[in-house]
Amino acid sequence: MDFVSPVLDVASRICNCVGDRADHLRRLPQNLKSLRTEMEKLNNVYKDVRERVEREENLEKKKRTHVVGGWIQRAEAMENEVNKLLDRCDEENQKKCFGTCCPRNCRASYKLAKMVREKMDAVAELQSEGRNFQEVAVPLPSPHVIERPLEEKPVVGLDSPFREVWRLLQDKKVGSIGIYGMGGVGKTTLLKKINNKFLQSSIKAFDIVIWVVVSRPTNLERVQETILDRLDIPHDRWEGREEERKAEEIRRVLKTKKFVLLLDDIWEPLDFLRVGIPPLGDGNESKIVFTTRSADVCGGMAAQKSIKVECLEEKEALSLFQAKVGEDTLNSHPDIPKLAEMVAKECKGLPLAIIVIARAMASAKTPEEWERNLQKLRLYPKDVAGTENDLFSVLAFSYDSLPDEATKSCFLYCSLLPEDYQIPSEHIIQLWIGEGFLDEYDDIQETRNQGGKIIQMLKHVCLLEVSTELIFQKSEYLKMHDVIRDMALWLACEKGKKNKFVVKDGVGLISAQEVQKWKDAQRIALWNKTSIEELSEPPHFPNTETVIGRMTRFMFPSGFFTNMHVIRVLDFSNVELRKLPAEIGNLATLQYLNLSGTRIQYLPIELKNLKKLRFFMLDDLFSLASLPNQMVSSLSSLQLFSMKFFSSPSPVDEIMLLEELEQLDHINDISIMLTSIQSIERLFESHKLRRSTTFLQLAGCKGVNQVQLLSPSCIKELILVMCDELEEVKIIHFEKQVVPSKFPNPQCCFNYLLSVHIIGCKKLLNLNWLIHAPKLQYLYIKRSKIIAKVIEDERSEGSEIESGLSVFSRLIYLVLLNLPNLESIYGHALPFPSLRWISVWGCPRLKKLPFDSSICMSKKLENINGQQEWWDGLEWNDQTLMHNLTPYFQPSGSPYNVKITYLVHPITSP
Repeated sequence: MDFVSPVLDVASRICNCVGDRADHLRRLPQNLKSLRTEMEKLNNVYKDVRERVEREENLEKKKRTHVVGGWIQRAEAMENEVNKLLDRCDEENQKKCFGTCCPRNCRASYKLAKMVREKMDAVAELQSEGRNFQEVAVPLPSPHVIERPLEEKPVVGLDSPFREVWRLLQDKKVGSIGIYGMGGVGKTTLLKKINNKFLQSSIKAFDIVIWVVVSRPTNLERVQETILDRLDIPHDRWEGREEERKAEEIRRVLKTKKFVLLLDDIWEPLDFLRVGIPPLGDGNESKIVFTTRSADVCGGMAAQKSIKVECLEEKEALSLFQAKVGEDTLNSHPDIPKLAEMVAKECKGLPLAIIVIARAMASAKTPEEWERNLQKLRLYPKDVAGTENDLFSVLAFSYDSLPDEATKSCFLYCSLLPEDYQIPSEHIIQLWIGEGFLDEYDDIQETRNQGGKIIQMLKHVCLLEVSTELIFQKSEYLKMHDVIRDMALWLACEKGKKNKFVVKDGVGLISAQEVQKWKDAQRIALWNKTSIEELSEPPHFPNTETVIGRMTRFMFPSGFFTNMHVIRVLDFSNVELRKLPAEIGNLATLQYLNLSGTRIQYLPIELKNLKKLRFFMLDDLFSLASLPNQMVSSLSSLQLFSMKFFSSPSPVDEIMLLEELEQLDHINDISIMLTSIQSIERLFESHKLRRSTTFLQLAGCKGVNQVQLLSPSCIKELILVMCDELEEVKIIHFEKQVVPSKFPNPQCCFNYLLSVHIIGCKKLLNLNWLIHAPKLQYLYIKRSKIIAKVIEDERSEGSEIESGLSVFSRLIYLVLLNLPNLESIYGHALPFPSLRWISVWGCPRLKKLPFDSSICMSKKLENINGQQEWWDGLEWNDQTLMHNLTPYFQPSGSPYNVKITYLVHPITSP
């Protein structure tokens, strides 16, 4: 029986084994069904995960994690494996013994059944894993530059500033670059173009380019967070932290990188250290480029280079306008291309204006529509579609950023000037003072200085421009871009809702019905052949503070001044006005009256009632017979009196006028023409008159061979005209007199003298006394036959004036005309660091120019004008100097080719 036990044991084991396999085989159908079900669940989980990944990759620009990527691959592989397994099971199921449920190959079926069980567990594990993903994708590492879309294509007119900025970006010596210009001129477009240039694969000079829009008001936290995000610094390192911690994080990363920081739309200087930007230099070749509307911001941020973006040239402007209007519209009628040129010109090269107006015109397919819109653009620009919201509102940010109400009022006031008008800065300042915008100071010179600062500010924020058309002008001439002017008028009229500023330019006769609409006007300006028809009743102007009439015919309608209860400024200069109504004396609030250039013969005595009048201008009154006695002395508030360039059959009693001026307590600015030695002596014997006279013209002084000028003096402009017997100008010092603080350096007798004109003084020998005028800017000498040397040699041995300034160190313009005996300007060479223009004509004996080699180094010189024969005959000690100066020479056949209009009328029409 011993053999029985092993047999039974083997049989038992075989039964158990067969039993396990039989169990697997018996459960196989149910397990196959379960596997299919679990696989469907896994597919659903797979789809959910895949959708999350794709959404975050496509919309949030993230990258799937390696774990998730591996799971997706395993899930996809699992699906393939399960499908193959199910197919094998189906095949095996077809191979059962005939007439039974038993598989033909139990061993193979068992293996399949076991694999099904294992796949069920693996599928369940994948499901669980897929359901528990907290994060499926992470942010991509930032590219070194992110493309900035250019809204306006093509980009026109920015090639020159782009090339300059790009050149500076390659210059290792330049770290920071400021780009400035008026609103809408294309600064942001230029910065985007620079940003996108770094996308080119060939440009790998910098690790990262960072773009930040700063805007207004400056939000330092927002700037920091934009940079932190761009540097991929994890939020948990800085979010919710204080400014200093954020700055540390930025500084920590940027110190390791060579970066370009592009800052758009800065309104006030940004403190880079507070932001966290490490200092440039010391081997760090990183760059900062920013845009702003203000040149002051460039200075405040210590930009090493500042580049101004100018308006487009006419051809470029038309090209941009045509591109925006579209060929379909331009080709819709033969007249439209010409009309398009006219409309484009109205935009004056400002890209934003061109784009806005072009959009408004794109749907206009008939010439009549274009003509109507052109007229609307010229007369009522705010009514053109898009100008208020898309143009004026954008430009108005510059106005809103002005520091105070006085500056804003001064800016808006400039909109009273007609389009393309150019006005001397001193004239607009006087109007501002007359309006009361600059009442902070009692002294008129201090007030003028304040006006000068406001002009500088408006220039720096590109709301005013300096005219470059009128050269050789004593005063700086200003102008306002036409689109900026339209915006200013829109603001002055409360965004077009009220008729507060009325400006009419060249419109001819204005009807009474039109005048009645002006009852709410605060300021009225009539220009260039504009006049008012006879009114049946006096106009009602209860709120009017300003009336300006220029270069026009003006017959005051009856009772014109009757209902002006708050009027402050009347400016009728250069008006064909022959009579002033007596009712003007009732304007108790009037502070500024300019009658220069009119044809008035008599002034009404009622003017003496103007007790608040502070400015009274009577220049160029060639028809005036006389001034009423005691009229001037009755103007108790008068600060400025001007009566120059006049001629009349019965000259004004000059001494009487001087005595009346002396009686005025507040007078501190006198401009006057005198014609006799007695008048000159009366002027200089009075301390008050001497310190108040800023302009002095001596004309036709018969029998005068010597003029004694007493020092110190406040004269800014001195003109000697047709003093035929004048031989010498002498300086007499008042040594014992107490010198008022107004004179900064009493040893320099003419510290304020800026301009000297000598015309037709045939016997004048020299101008040696000019060595006492250290700040002289303009010197004009004409038809003085005897003069051989402007400053004689013995006077030129010491070229330093007492103030430490070199002779002629401030001279800007030098004109020498018809001086047949002139041989020398100065005894030896001078640097002339400020000289821009020299004109010589009719001076055959002048063989040398007193220039040293530094004149070309100053980069100020623009033009040397004269006869070709004179230039060819010049003698040069230094041939290099001759070669350096030759490019500046422009031959002129006549002295009248020289633009010297300022010599006759310093304050004129455009």
